[in-house]
Amino acid sequence: MTLVSKQTPPKRLVGCELINLAGADQARFVQVCEQRYHDRLDAAAHAALNSGAQIIMLTGPSAAGKTTTARKLSQRIAASGRRSAVISLDDFFVGEGRYPKQADGSDDYECVEALDLPVLRRCLRDLADTGVCDTPIFDFLTQKPTGTTRHIDGRGGVVVIEGLHAFNPALGVDSLPKGAAIHIYAGLREEYAAPDGSRVLATRDIRLARRLTRDFLFRGHDADFTLRLWPHVCRSEDRYIKAFKSRANLVLDTSFSYEVCLWGHYTREMTAVEYAGRLQELCRRFAAFDSLPGTAVPADSMLREFIGQ
Repeated sequence: MTLVSKQTPPKRLVGCELINLAGADQARFVQVCEQRYHDRLDAAAHAALNSGAQIIMLTGPSAAGKTTTARKLSQRIAASGRRSAVISLDDFFVGEGRYPKQADGSDDYECVEALDLPVLRRCLRDLADTGVCDTPIFDFLTQKPTGTTRHIDGRGGVVVIEGLHAFNPALGVDSLPKGAAIHIYAGLREEYAAPDGSRVLATRDIRLARRLTRDFLFRGHDADFTLRLWPHVCRSEDRYIKAFKSRANLVLDTSFSYEVCLWGHYTREMTAVEYAGRLQELCRRFAAFDSLPGTAVPADSMLREFIGQ
């Protein structure tokens, strides 16, 4: 097995003025950023294939783009002539009536015990031993498993398993044969600074803008809903993702330098009552960048996960 670097690259701090300078040629700026993301995908696929692993465990925080990145990574592997597929951990939810309870008596959807761990462990073992498995299919409308399965054939290839708990040792990855799986962390690695060097936007601010936009455009949620939920989302990330981040064999950067010019365009269209001040502050920070319309984003961009087609 070829060793993959476990060293987490430091976050980049980029000046606002450099972003606006690059944005003077919007088409070229977008093209370069998109190509850099594709180059990082190619490097990750190459590393995974060279590692000899049959399984990629991929996680990342909310709105990091892990779902689309997992799909694109799988496509890169398939393009090399090897079998590949994506499995979502969400399909392993135990379902309504079986979820663990929180202290207030409500269902806890985010703890690792919300997943059917025996079934999940069996699927991982089958993939490692034979390259095939049958995964459950979860119905989010009924909040229950459908009772049907999806056949996964990854023989001779690499299967990507993505989700919140992909790095959690409770999944049993450590009991698989050595080298059967590698861990990839998908996250933003670029932050932005004012001319005086002070930080204007952190990666969590950018992910919040991504989530606000997706919730607003496609999930029927206003800004108050997303902003009210955000502290809970961040606590869950700290507990279930950051706690195991050191397990990463590879960090896959899902930043796009031009996107800071994009989110102001969307957040300015939103309104909030309870969290009006928080929304206004976020809009003020994005106002430091020249605006870029959504039409500038390529149709196959990972960012389309948040703004649609």
